[in-house]
Amino acid sequence: MKLQKLQVLLLISILNPVLLANQQKTIKDDLGVPYVLSSPPQRIVSLAPNITEILFALGLGEKVIGVTRFCDFPRTALEKEKIGGMVDPHLERIKAMNPDLVIGFRGNPLQILERLRKLKLPVFVLEMGTDIESMFRLILRIGLITGSEKRAESLVQSLRKKYGKIRSALQCVKHEPKVFLSLHGLGLWTCGRESYLNDLLKKARGVNVAGNIPRRWLHLNQEQLIHENPEVIIILSKSEEDFLKAKTRMKNQGYLRGVRAVASENIYFLDENQATRPGPRLINALSALARILHPECFESMQ
Repeated sequence: MKLQKLQVLLLISILNPVLLANQQKTIKDDLGVPYVLSSPPQRIVSLAPNITEILFALGLGEKVIGVTRFCDFPRTALEKEKIGGMVDPHLERIKAMNPDLVIGFRGNPLQILERLRKLKLPVFVLEMGTDIESMFRLILRIGLITGSEKRAESLVQSLRKKYGKIRSALQCVKHEPKVFLSLHGLGLWTCGRESYLNDLLKKARGVNVAGNIPRRWLHLNQEQLIHENPEVIIILSKSEEDFLKAKTRMKNQGYLRGVRAVASENIYFLDENQATRPGPRLINALSALARILHPECFESMQ
């Protein structure tokens, strides 16, 4: 009997590497670089704030060992060790942390990502995308590489439910206003057709005055803005205080006084962190934007 048990144990020890190999599979990240999926990572470094937010939303906060200095949501992310910024991370510090997964984003310079790979670190890079659907895909991809597929699917399902309610409420829209979206309240920087913020405006049933320009980000000149004559101006700001300062600067620009949005003071605040980070809170930004542009559609939802 003891001999049979020993034989079984020996057989398991021989087959175990084979079974493990069968459990592994290789996928490609959004740069087309192969990545081997095996056991769920236990030590994760995030190279972007939206990645950090998604990891925490998936209940993986305890496994996150390093984040950028811009990762400030949720509040517990502030307690994590800082690895630098998105464009200037400390590579040796990351290596010393001995991560078993480093999640990069296309806001990180390509040369930085390549240097991390040369340090033999397990890097998986994700693309930003151009629409809200890209955010859902992002969550599912992170769920896949972290072994949290079911939680990712549940989160996406919950977000899609909120998304559906917003779109349903907007069916009452009869007029889509022309909108100028001011990035960070800095001059006339805005988003073009290739930005997911353009899709956010479209889904909120607004018309981006720069939506026909085939770029992600651009500086609109004065003549263009006056010609487009937006009905609404949305200023992305980190706080209400920053927004009020940017709004005052905009109102004091003499050339803007004839623009409809300025003349009627249809200038509104949108939380910069929510709107500029493709993550779960993007749906909150969509809701806020839709309510600014079409408050009448949400009266029954108050």
